[in-house]
Amino acid sequence: MSLRSTLLVLACSLVTAGTPAASPATSEPEGPRVRVELVSEVGGIAPEQPFWVALYQRISPGWHTYWVNPGDSGEPPRVEWALPSGFTVGEIAWPVPERIVVGPAMTYGYSGEVVLPIPVTPPAGLRPGDLVTLRGRASWLVCEKVCIPEEAPIALTLPVVRGAPAPDPRGAKLIAAARRTIPTPSPWQASFVATTEDVRLTVDAPGLMAERITDVWFYPAQWGAIDLAAPQRARVEAAGIELEVARGSLREAVAAPIEGVLVVAERLDGGVARHAFTMKASPRSAGEAGQTALISLLRALGLAVAGGLVLNLMPCVLPVLSVKALGLVQHSSGRLALLRAHGLAYTAGVLVSFAVVAGALIGLRAGGEQLGWGFQLQSPAFVTLLAWLFFVLALSFSGVIRVGGRLAGAGQRLAGRSGYAGSFATGALATVAATPCTAPFMGAAVGFAITQPWPTALLVFEALGLGLALPYLLLTLAPAWSRFLPKPGPWMARLRQFLAFPLYASAAWLVWVVSRQAGPQGVGAALAGIVLIAFASWLHQSLGGARALWRRTATLAVVALLPALIVGIVALAPLGAGARSPAPEAVAAPGVGWEPFSPERLAELRASGKPVFVNFTAAWCVTCLVNERVALRSPAVAEVFAKKGVVALKADWTTRDPVISRMLGSLGRSGVPLYALYPPGAAIGTPTLLPQILTEGALIDAIDKI
Repeated sequence: MSLRSTLLVLACSLVTAGTPAASPATSEPEGPRVRVELVSEVGGIAPEQPFWVALYQRISPGWHTYWVNPGDSGEPPRVEWALPSGFTVGEIAWPVPERIVVGPAMTYGYSGEVVLPIPVTPPAGLRPGDLVTLRGRASWLVCEKVCIPEEAPIALTLPVVRGAPAPDPRGAKLIAAARRTIPTPSPWQASFVATTEDVRLTVDAPGLMAERITDVWFYPAQWGAIDLAAPQRARVEAAGIELEVARGSLREAVAAPIEGVLVVAERLDGGVARHAFTMKASPRSAGEAGQTALISLLRALGLAVAGGLVLNLMPCVLPVLSVKALGLVQHSSGRLALLRAHGLAYTAGVLVSFAVVAGALIGLRAGGEQLGWGFQLQSPAFVTLLAWLFFVLALSFSGVIRVGGRLAGAGQRLAGRSGYAGSFATGALATVAATPCTAPFMGAAVGFAITQPWPTALLVFEALGLGLALPYLLLTLAPAWSRFLPKPGPWMARLRQFLAFPLYASAAWLVWVVSRQAGPQGVGAALAGIVLIAFASWLHQSLGGARALWRRTATLAVVALLPALIVGIVALAPLGAGARSPAPEAVAAPGVGWEPFSPERLAELRASGKPVFVNFTAAWCVTCLVNERVALRSPAVAEVFAKKGVVALKADWTTRDPVISRMLGSLGRSGVPLYALYPPGAAIGTPTLLPQILTEGALIDAIDKI
């Protein structure tokens, strides 16, 4: 006797041993326990036009039939066909079954009513007007406290018609409802690791929103790989689904891929929707799992370094790099050791600043905050401070004020070297200026980092900082490259004055960001600070010759102006907490009919089968603004959106929004820009993520493919 048969006998024995004997009148209804009927979705047959029939089972109360894998006991329904010449039938398309507990065992089956669709293909030589009868014999096992095999003949006569056959009102309704419950092919890759105790199934599904998933269950298509009666412990994370279940009794079953159906229950506004996917999970060893984790880390580190390199070309970083470029030229004619020391100081400033930003991000996320890359720019107070800093640097480049002269002298007296603090500070400023941008490659790296333990996350962020500092560091460490640098001269004064204007532009842009975050009050506070800075600069210029008077005036200015600036920042802080940026419709690109994003609206559109394009953006994201002008405002893009019926949602992350932060995390990202294209069809699954540097052609090509 096989192990499966032994388990079946044991399960039935345990159930019947603990159950009082029932009278025939109550346990066995008269006649068959299951009434079967063959129904068709069409009222006629057209030559060579496939159609669906179905085995329609009406099951007596308290009884059940079985799925293709009946579980620890039972047998699935079967049909032996006797068809006219030339007709072919496919396999039964099995709807998702119920989980039926029988003592210590688990079975999969159906109760009440079930419709089992079957595809049929007629031959070419049929003559209109003829009648065709599809015959067969259906057999099944039906169980309650006892199991009884039953069978019955089935037949269906349909006329041969010209053209497209009309639907059968009753059969079409039954079969359409059943086909909606048939699992669809999974959009995700799956694998598993089998130990002596359990099987851990991994599904790469980064598009899931963990807070909306209420249940996950895997139905294996074959018996023996997993313990069907054991609980399935599921975790939904940013990278996908982890499912752990006790190993089954058939030890060799885990040597081959495990096929089955994954059912995910998702909470929507109208209730809970169940989505079923057929999938095949490939086996992996525990060593392969560890190797995969190492490969993922190395890939993330490589992407981080590459993303940091590209950050040097982004418009938000270029104004700060101009500051460092002047310093590089200034030191190029000096000793090589001095040049290298400045390169190392700049790199240290970048790495320390990245560690501070990453540490704050990791710590706040561990405390439950929904934050991502560039989170500090969601505070209008921080943005205002940054605008003032850029304005002061611009005034310095213009020659209005001289920043750092006395501080550098103090540093020289303290450390014996001058200018290293300035190189370190420039590295820190480059880090702060880089946060409004998300370069290619870095989105996936940062998204990976925030899902990892803090040492791994910090390592990835430091790799990103190294990529940002690497070009300048290499220029200072390679002596042969220094000869390509121009020699210092009077021309540097004009260049320095010219490079002030990108800094002025950056300050103006940051004030505009404050207008989106805190409204007119925030702009007023930011502009008031700029006026006070300009006034202090004028005092500095006017009284520079009178040293004693300058000291008294400077002291007076600090006493009078510093409290005013602090008051302005304090006034901005509460504005950032409750402020929201203007409605997306007011700032959306012309041509595309943007709607405000919400998870409920996205779920509603996907449930209705519509394609959806989600634009995750922010006013402080320079890359987002460039993409909007280059691609999203294109008339050609608007035309293809309308042609394909794509609904455009705008997720504005200018101010802090935990909902958008969670959505970014579910897509494996931690910052903007992010462009997600959801194809029509199932209401759950992984969207296509478009490049972070968006072009009109790439966007149109992606939409044309859906």
